[in-house]
Amino acid sequence: MAQAKACGRDSRSQGWLPWRGWPGRTPQRMSHHPEVRRRGISHLQELEASGLDARSGELLTVLVWLVVGDVEIDDAERKAALRRAMLVLAAGGDPHRELDHDEVAVERLAAELDSPERRSGLDAALQALTAQAEGLTVVSESLETLLGEPDLAWRTYALALIADELADE
Repeated sequence: MAQAKACGRDSRSQGWLPWRGWPGRTPQRMSHHPEVRRRGISHLQELEASGLDARSGELLTVLVWLVVGDVEIDDAERKAALRRAMLVLAAGGDPHRELDHDEVAVERLAAELDSPERRSGLDAALQALTAQAEGLTVVSESLETLLGEPDLAWRTYALALIADELADE
């Protein structure tokens, strides 16, 4: 997952890679950018057609990545926590291996950044994305899963941050 294999495609294919889709923009600014908002619906449609299972880690991570900038976290705090998570990740072996929600680095980053306000921000952002996903069965089911399992959603948020960081390398 950390290798940014959105939609089951790797970086050599022509598939959309969310963290590389808009060069020069960080995730914290991307979801607020009008182009991202306009393009978001077509990306949801592409995710729907990807053939991914609604509970796949890839699909969940991409959906959370789309709203990662809507969770307010001080930039310095986020960067510092992410640096520590990357060190933990590297200590565990190849940092570019596929990651999942149960990785130590993901769990530590999620715990370090966790707060009720931030979880509320993620929940609100996912609710807003749900409105855009009307008629998209798989995407809607994935969003329902994230909204129904706040701990999973928060770990997915941490995983999306790490995947984005790895994609920038």
